[in-house]
Amino acid sequence: MNDLETLWPLLGPALAGLAAAALLGLLAIPLLRRLRIGQQVRDDGPQTHLKKMGVPTMGGLFFAVPGLLLAMAWTRGDTLVAGLTLFGLVFAAVGFADDYLKVVKRRPLGLRARHKLAVQIPAAALLGYWAAYRLGLGTALAIPFGLGSLDLGPLYVPFVVVFAIWFGNAVNITDGADGLLAGSMVPSLLAYGLVSLAVGAMGLVTVSMALLGTCLGFLLHNRYPARVIMGDVGSLALGGAITALAVLTKTELLLALIGLLYAVEALSVVLQVISFRSTGRRIFRMSPLHHHFELLGWAETRVVHMFWLFSAIAGLVGLLGLRGMGR
Repeated sequence: MNDLETLWPLLGPALAGLAAAALLGLLAIPLLRRLRIGQQVRDDGPQTHLKKMGVPTMGGLFFAVPGLLLAMAWTRGDTLVAGLTLFGLVFAAVGFADDYLKVVKRRPLGLRARHKLAVQIPAAALLGYWAAYRLGLGTALAIPFGLGSLDLGPLYVPFVVVFAIWFGNAVNITDGADGLLAGSMVPSLLAYGLVSLAVGAMGLVTVSMALLGTCLGFLLHNRYPARVIMGDVGSLALGGAITALAVLTKTELLLALIGLLYAVEALSVVLQVISFRSTGRRIFRMSPLHHHFELLGWAETRVVHMFWLFSAIAGLVGLLGLRGMGR
């Protein structure tokens, strides 16, 4: 019984999230299909992706958003969880608007970058200010592996803005193949569940595990060949949530290790744009990086499984880096 009581904070929210996403998917996918909310596919992408045209999208509405709400209900008013949920829902709302314009209004560009940033930047600034000054978590960044800390002082809030925009959108960029992001987030969220446990933030443990469970439940519908795609509403919700987990556990720099996969995916896009605009040449066959491997001839499932493995290794390295870090 004692062992069960010890594991329940980890297993309970995960099992509830898994069941919720699995069951909601059975109801939501037919509805999305009837509403003709289907995926749009780039003509210049991997030819194997053309068959995804019309696959129901915006699946984040039945796993990422309920996962956040489940965690808030489970913790019954935990301040950290409420703040994180609000931040994740703001990012989800940006993703929903983008999906809506692309899929329902048939506007290929969706929500313009400046409009996304007009919402994300103040939300990130509020998160940084709230964490540092209202919660009293301070402005110092703990360096992984016990290598000390760096106090940013008044630069901390601008740092959180850049940090949240980078990682929140990096997670979004990673969503580009069946099961890729949902599966990659499982070890990342498990790592943050253990990080939250280590710093004594039990509410954040619940968030991490509830979202982990919903990712697993979503994978039942999203694994290859996907019957539904999460859309920006799902990927931005996850990006916002894991960013807030890092800020509220004061492990911002640790996310660079745990979330290395997402950072690499985003970096591949940045490097591709810089190279093409400055030299007219592309570094990768296509960015983000997972498309590069597909155009090299890798099967989509092989790319996904290798990226899952990379994410799992990054999570383990991140947990090793937690040693010696103080909250």
